[in-house]
Amino acid sequence: MAFNLPDIPNLVRISKAIAMLDAIICPEWLDRYYSFNAKWSPGEQMASMRNGSGDGYFVLFNKHGAILKGYAHESAAAEWRLEHGKPLPGMFDGIPPAFERFLTEPAFSIDETTFCFWREFRDQTWNCGTPRYPDESDGGAAEFLAILQGDANSYARWASDYFERSIDASAVRRVFRHERLSAELVQSINSQISVERLRPDIEEIGYGNDVNSPSVDH
Repeated sequence: MAFNLPDIPNLVRISKAIAMLDAIICPEWLDRYYSFNAKWSPGEQMASMRNGSGDGYFVLFNKHGAILKGYAHESAAAEWRLEHGKPLPGMFDGIPPAFERFLTEPAFSIDETTFCFWREFRDQTWNCGTPRYPDESDGGAAEFLAILQGDANSYARWASDYFERSIDASAVRRVFRHERLSAELVQSINSQISVERLRPDIEEIGYGNDVNSPSVDH
């Protein structure tokens, strides 16, 4: 069960969009919720979420596909991990060789995992291991991965609450479409930031690089 995650190209686009929106709304990187690094390592990109309370996820994209792991500290799976010092048995069963390095990357804190999914480009669906959750739940996956469905209204509601400001859903939809980041679009989301200031974030995120049109005004 992988909660109907988008296919890999759409997951990349959505992950870049929410990272770009967070960058526009919140100039301070440490205060952001969603991030994306289009140059994580040669041939790899990485998306992440962290909420400041110990919850988060990482998604690694490479030439084979994508793998995702997350941690929800209030879940029964997290309680089990704290008691036993490791993730639930079966969590990583079946992970193909293409993603084995993911399991040893220190940055991903693999020991702190309450859900994990992967998909190679040749796969028709997302895959998961065989963990037996103590409470027959999902380890927090449904809660933390819902945003990856790419619903602009959901992101606008979440961001308005999290950043304590009104976020226009119509502007969010334009970023989800990877429209050009004009001054008008950027300032309709945050009037206190300029396109020029966003250029390092645009480059790191790779916003617009997967579509034909330019991503920023020149």
